[in-house]
Amino acid sequence: MNTFGTLFRLTTFGESHGPALGGVVDGMPAGIEVDTDYVQQQLDRRRPGQSRLTTARAEADRVEFLSGIFEGRTTGCPIGFIIRNTNAHSSDYEEMRLAYRPSHADFTYQRKYGIRDYRGGGRSSARETACRVVAGALAQLALRQVGIRVAAYVSQVGDIRLDGTYKDYNLADAELNEVRCPEAATAARMADLILKVKGEGDTVGGIVSCVATGCPVGLGEPIFGKLQASLAAAMMSINAAKGFDYGAGFEGLTQRGSEQNDLFVPDGQGGITTQTNRSGGIQGGISNGQDIYFRVAFKPVATLLREQATVGTDGQATTLRARGRHDACVLPRAVPVVEAMAAIVLLDALLLSKTTRI
Repeated sequence: MNTFGTLFRLTTFGESHGPALGGVVDGMPAGIEVDTDYVQQQLDRRRPGQSRLTTARAEADRVEFLSGIFEGRTTGCPIGFIIRNTNAHSSDYEEMRLAYRPSHADFTYQRKYGIRDYRGGGRSSARETACRVVAGALAQLALRQVGIRVAAYVSQVGDIRLDGTYKDYNLADAELNEVRCPEAATAARMADLILKVKGEGDTVGGIVSCVATGCPVGLGEPIFGKLQASLAAAMMSINAAKGFDYGAGFEGLTQRGSEQNDLFVPDGQGGITTQTNRSGGIQGGISNGQDIYFRVAFKPVATLLREQATVGTDGQATTLRARGRHDACVLPRAVPVVEAMAAIVLLDALLLSKTTRI
């Protein structure tokens, strides 16, 4: 399953240590002005080596568009692109050729296919998400035509978390620090924790929160194409993602229905709105015009720079101490990936809804 989407579709290809990654975006509306600087900016937010908190792999991640764009605008034809790998150190993974990393995809890929690219995890590497960011940036450019915006931020690292919701912060402030948390003091504590864990050769997880504003009523295709189900599928396809909730989510489970329900009220302009938005902008699988907000939980990265017990490809017990360049925490680089996948889902839903012409 290397293709995601129904009308707006992304197909990706490539491995972490191959010559290049790339993709084909099909179903992009014609006539959208492509701001290539914006697309590259989104890739820069995801690329490795951007701060002391991330892997030291030094990739420029420059996107090269091959088709589907003419005189700066989309033509409606498939948009092909590549991102060349220029800084792969495949020798760092020699030990992993003969031993399986605990909680990684090494074992399952080997058993499923009978072969695996052990260099950086091959196709299972999070490097594949660079292709999603390109497609997501294109989707964001299209969504802006109808006033839809998507923004994500780090809301928790380990046991350090923000107390407020997305409404309590200026989300643009998330780009002012290396953690991508919109509150400077909390971001500093998060950064200290990541560096501490990194120094111990260990890893740490957390939560990325995301909000989409400006969405019209009517996005989502019941029964099996509910909007929250599509968002969940998109988010859970991201490497290291372990959980998804939207609206009040799991934190609202202790409330009664009388506390949880979003009451309908007149909006004062002849329409209908809700007093609250505990539903996260989605009811019955269909967007209701309120902000769509959700959270994605990410586990600690599986590859540790410390010795772990494991089993070799010969089935015998052994130990493995990974070498190479790895993230101690994926969250800062996961923010643009979460935004990208949300934008892809929303544009696809918008095209399916037939309620708005782009």
